[in-house]
Amino acid sequence: MTVLNDNKNGLTNNSNGVMLNAYPDSIGTNLSDIVSMLKMPQFKNTFSQFYVLPTFFNSDLDRGFSIINYDINEELVSKEDLVALRELNIMLKFDIVLNHLSVASPQFKDIIKNGDQSKFKDFFIDWNEFWEGNGDLNADGIIVPKKNFLDKLFMRKSGLPILKVLFPDGKEKPYWNTFYQKITFQKITTTDLKSILNLSPENALLICDTVNNAIDEAQDLQTLDLRDQSTYKDEVLEIVNRNRTYLGQMDVNAKSPLVWEFYEEVLAKVASYGGQILRLDAFAYLHKEVGETNFFNKPGTWDYLEKINQIAKNNNLVLLPEIHAEFGMHLHDEVANEGYSIYDFFLPGLTIHAIEKNTNKALMTWAKEIISKGFKTVNMLGCHDGIPVLDLKGKEVNGLYQKGLLEDAEISDLMELIISRGGQVKNLYGADGKKISYYQVNATYFSALGESEQKLLLARAIQLFMPGIPQIWYLDIFAGANDHEAVAKAGKDGHKEINRTTLTIKDIEEGLKKEVVTKQLDIIRLRNTSKAFLGTVTFNDTIEEEINILWKNEGEYAHLIANLKTLDFSIKYTESGEEKRFQF
Repeated sequence: MTVLNDNKNGLTNNSNGVMLNAYPDSIGTNLSDIVSMLKMPQFKNTFSQFYVLPTFFNSDLDRGFSIINYDINEELVSKEDLVALRELNIMLKFDIVLNHLSVASPQFKDIIKNGDQSKFKDFFIDWNEFWEGNGDLNADGIIVPKKNFLDKLFMRKSGLPILKVLFPDGKEKPYWNTFYQKITFQKITTTDLKSILNLSPENALLICDTVNNAIDEAQDLQTLDLRDQSTYKDEVLEIVNRNRTYLGQMDVNAKSPLVWEFYEEVLAKVASYGGQILRLDAFAYLHKEVGETNFFNKPGTWDYLEKINQIAKNNNLVLLPEIHAEFGMHLHDEVANEGYSIYDFFLPGLTIHAIEKNTNKALMTWAKEIISKGFKTVNMLGCHDGIPVLDLKGKEVNGLYQKGLLEDAEISDLMELIISRGGQVKNLYGADGKKISYYQVNATYFSALGESEQKLLLARAIQLFMPGIPQIWYLDIFAGANDHEAVAKAGKDGHKEINRTTLTIKDIEEGLKKEVVTKQLDIIRLRNTSKAFLGTVTFNDTIEEEINILWKNEGEYAHLIANLKTLDFSIKYTESGEEKRFQF
């Protein structure tokens, strides 16, 4: 049962080490502080890979996933940092956000400036042009697709996935915007209203007060009541709208040749930074076709994936497609069957379920499937996003129900448990704004486990003995708890900040005095350096309350035996033939 075999598109055993996962400023103030941490003797031989999240690049929203351009963000990253990581023999993994770019990108700014004369006119998706002839224009000048088309759309937020953009000529156009957006209205002064004829200074002051209060209270300005000055409303709104600013992740039009020229430039640039693995964020949303789903549309998605893979190969980059979908859809099978490595989004929930319910059944079912199907995986517990739960579900496909890894009732119990420990739920929505499904639970992994250090250590051991490349969220190493203060400070849509606490160098130094930290680093170091993990893995048959995993290679072995009920576990291993043991 060989793990991570060489394959045309996937990761190989040469990259089979442990991967750190963090933003450039997750520790200290910039990437150099993370480099300083990795140079500490306690971190020697712990990590051979580093997934640096996309604030590495210039971005403006969604903590890096709204890219302005793929140049180095010099406020957080220096070329010296990249040299230092290379000297530490740490390979880098980056993101390319295939589906969208920031509204502040040079391409979109050129469209706003030059309109139909812009070179990039077709670089993004004009919603009304896309749906022309396939829907009805509503009162806001937006085409609402026919119901049979609309019902096929997969939404990541409530309402239509658009952002209306005001052009210099005063016209508004809706652009496809699957993910995040933010419109900021600037407060006005009486000077801004000087162009309005016959408006007295007193009335101008009253209008400013009304408008600015509405902005402070995030009121819909279309509902603004100017009372005795209502005759000026249209002119006032035109002035307010003219000064608004945007943040938004604008979906690109992959049918435009310029988009593919852009991808070629980006992949060459990422490779020049020392990147070797490239995570494809939101790739399943890229291909769009009238009358088809906008998520993993086939065969278009496969065509685009192969096209981007050819560019990656030219730059010695290995692709890691990112996809969240119900297990019952078996999209992970399809991606793996094409030879790509897959994210193991199933492991986080399954591990909590195993520990909390004292059963290995669901976890071992998935583990044995990884082996039997030869999946090449990158696995995780915590990450910059939430703990996936949608991924564990079953799904009706072509009239037949395909089982999930957990039953719906078990998933509900899992969610309720994490929520009772301070977690928050992220949902998916239909075009009518109604919730259609849960998606993920936002919490630190430590808090999701009830802030039990022994549970966290056991969860880490299970992860590190699973097949695939273990990706480890920086905050989990230091047993970070839910950060509700950060969520409150971030405001609307700030739920992800619960698991993104920035640690100072002092926090690191204090953390290294704790057993939950040093013991994790011991297991991580073993996983990162032992030859045993380059060999074969066996999931030994045992009672339901136990985990028994054995890795063997060239006379070396590493053996995990855990009791899910008592939470006790041991790791026996060899080092140059000498038998050693960790007891937890």
